Amino acid sequence: MIQTLLLLLSSFFLFFILPILFFFLRDSSKGLKKKETASTATTTLPKAYPLVGSYLALKAIGNRRIQWFSDIVRVSPAATFTFHRPLGHRQVFTANPATVHHILKTHFSNYQKGTLFVHTLSDFLGTGIFNTNGDNWKFQRQVASHEFNTKSLRKFVEHVVDAEFSKRLVPILDSAATQDQTLDFQDILQRFAFDNICKIAFGFDPEYLTPSVERSKFAQAFEDATEISSKRFREPLPIVWKIKKLLNIGSEKRLRSAVSEVHEFAEKIVREKKRELEEKSSLESVDMLSRFLSSGHSDEDFVKDIVISFILAGKDTTSAALTWFFWLLAKNPRVEKEIVKEISEKSEAPVYDEVKEMVYTHAALCESMRLYPPVPMDSKEAVNDDVLPDGTVVKKGMIVTYHVYAMGRMESIWGSDWAEFRPERWLERVESGKWRFVSRDSFTYPVFQAGPRICLGKEMAFMQMQRLVAGILRRFAVVPAAVEQGVEPNFISFLTSHMEGGFHVKILERVHSN
Repeated sequence: MIQTLLLLLSSFFLFFILPILFFFLRDSSKGLKKKETASTATTTLPKAYPLVGSYLALKAIGNRRIQWFSDIVRVSPAATFTFHRPLGHRQVFTANPATVHHILKTHFSNYQKGTLFVHTLSDFLGTGIFNTNGDNWKFQRQVASHEFNTKSLRKFVEHVVDAEFSKRLVPILDSAATQDQTLDFQDILQRFAFDNICKIAFGFDPEYLTPSVERSKFAQAFEDATEISSKRFREPLPIVWKIKKLLNIGSEKRLRSAVSEVHEFAEKIVREKKRELEEKSSLESVDMLSRFLSSGHSDEDFVKDIVISFILAGKDTTSAALTWFFWLLAKNPRVEKEIVKEISEKSEAPVYDEVKEMVYTHAALCESMRLYPPVPMDSKEAVNDDVLPDGTVVKKGMIVTYHVYAMGRMESIWGSDWAEFRPERWLERVESGKWRFVSRDSFTYPVFQAGPRICLGKEMAFMQMQRLVAGILRRFAVVPAAVEQGVEPNFISFLTSHMEGGFHVKILERVHSN
């Protein structure tokens, strides 16, 4: 009875109240669209209306939400802005390093993955490490941390990444160069990263990177699950997607199908690993999945959620970073020339120690992620009332979002030349004349998060990216198909960032001068 009443009330709100509000306020949204999408020079704070808050202004922006919020935060006092959502809900956006330090470290216990975040992503991520708190999060992080020691990193670079590169990626690039093919490099990089994370974390080779241009059923399902789950946050109120889920209609029907496919794939990996552990008294190498299953947590649903979370982290973040990196290199031939010069000083298949010494390449990757971070925004929910360093009042249950994309564009942090792709801002010359890398603190540059939740795989990500960059640029030039036409790709995000429409490139054999 209660469920039926809730359904009726929800349907009344969704199909009657909201359309009326949008009808009466539609003129306001039209006036906002052009104004709000402008650069920070003309950016004004959005108006808030009764009941709907500033939702209409946000709706009018379309797929430029990241850039729009970035512009607003950058012109706000103390780089902090309170956004008014429907029915009186408020959300704080910030690009202030002091505030990031406050929520990610000094007041870490008060800012958690809240109920809104956990419930919204639970169908897809379950209770995996990126969608949980407390003891469950601590346990998963502790077990996973063993996978990121020096021995594992060396093995990752010199065996897993090298094999994937030489046996699968190089033949694809060779063929594309010879036959003058256009590749979606974003898709290629996602496949490359997916094979790598599966092999190093689960001891499983999905053989996803193949010459075939057809996307596997799982790959499409994973992409759909990520996108639709992310878009749940864009509904004016959570009740909207919950109604669609209850009725099994629209995007929620597609999400249910996609999640089912993803879960089936993850469960298959878990079952095969359990069978492998039962059949062998000892394994030649111990991967992360084996550690979880050997820790006494053999519940398939629990371990399945862990697998999905690590696929998300390993597949989409490094591939997103590399996609934008190669785009920026094409626009900045001076930087590409410096990287090629550094690579030429290493062996043809650089080993772990050589990869670590690729200082300029490391700086260029950091600079690329400053402008195009793989995770452009991250949110926490306040457990109790609080006051941020700039005086912003945060009530229990409010969402506080630190805007990584905006922080990479703050003149107060990076100087007046923040818009330039300049790896040298991460470097300084030493007496020998060589470059030395100069890091930024993680609260100023929270691309890998910061505080207790800082990314465990940070070094592994850099090792993979540097090895891949070295291997590709030694032999090939990656030329975006759209550069000559002056077409700028659109930066969008579904949990992790993407280049809208893919990254279409030509692969050219690099000509080396004697």
